[in-house]
Amino acid sequence: METRLRLTRQQILAFRRRVGALDERMPEGSESLRRAAWAGLQDSMPRAALLSLHARVEGVESSTWEDPSLAQLWGPRYSTYVVPKPDFALFSLGRHPDNVKSRLRAERIAAQLHAHLDGARMTDGEVGRALGVNPNAFRYAATTGTVAIRWDGARAPTVRTIAAAEIDPAHACRGLARRYLHIFGPTTADGFARWAGISRRAAATAFASLEGSLLAVRTPLGDEWLLTDDEPAIRATETAPAPARLLPSGDSYFLLDGGERELLIPRADQRQRLWTPRVWPGALLVEGEIRGTWRRSHHTVRIDAWTRLARATRDAIEAEASVLPLPGVERRIEVVWNT
Repeated sequence: METRLRLTRQQILAFRRRVGALDERMPEGSESLRRAAWAGLQDSMPRAALLSLHARVEGVESSTWEDPSLAQLWGPRYSTYVVPKPDFALFSLGRHPDNVKSRLRAERIAAQLHAHLDGARMTDGEVGRALGVNPNAFRYAATTGTVAIRWDGARAPTVRTIAAAEIDPAHACRGLARRYLHIFGPTTADGFARWAGISRRAAATAFASLEGSLLAVRTPLGDEWLLTDDEPAIRATETAPAPARLLPSGDSYFLLDGGERELLIPRADQRQRLWTPRVWPGALLVEGEIRGTWRRSHHTVRIDAWTRLARATRDAIEAEASVLPLPGVERRIEVVWNT
């Protein structure tokens, strides 16, 4: 009979903070940026990826998202993502459809883009008008590994085409599954499918190809999988969590669904305040637990704490807010407390 390692909620969250560099920031540099973006950084909200980098890496500035070691694309679930440039193929070709109809659509749109752009860069709206198609359709071409974008958060994204990496899509999907398991583990193939926006069959195939590299575990959510290489990290003694981190909307630490949300935030009323029907707020991470939400408007950061916080904790949160590398904000950050 298979014996599964039993894991507690505390072990799982401590592991995710540890591999996500949320307990202690990594030193500045391209290798740290790559590790911070190991499973990609969602950037659908203007400069969310930049604030995710800031929560994990020292010395992040307002222009760090443009570092040569990083790239932008329409990634998992066709959302805007910042990813490590050397791993571009994992986040694009790794999601190439496994059914013929969707695959042919992606390749047809990619060919149209390549022919029209002919080495140039244009906004998706400009290309859409020229080709007579809805620019949202270009997102499907991203899975061919030939479409890169640049979006500064204020205007329409600029689109360009590139040469696809010489890697089999199935191999790229396997690599993407490993990234997902490392950052979001323990987890399941179905969870990978939902996160990546691929079919359950493709996700199951990727997990099956990792046989021998996966560890069977039992969590409060049931039977799940962890990378075997990550067993020492999840068994390790918990380190001291950071006093405060301001995680942006869509940050990987709470980019969850279903039971995973309950694991992270046990109270239903608090879950409803974080995962709202519209645009999510940011998450206030205090000493290893999410204790509230936050939103920003220009130079004002409004914090909605779910519980009374000690003066030292409030000071730590305000200190964290004061150094957010926000582009275009020249005034001192003002923190407004809603509680």
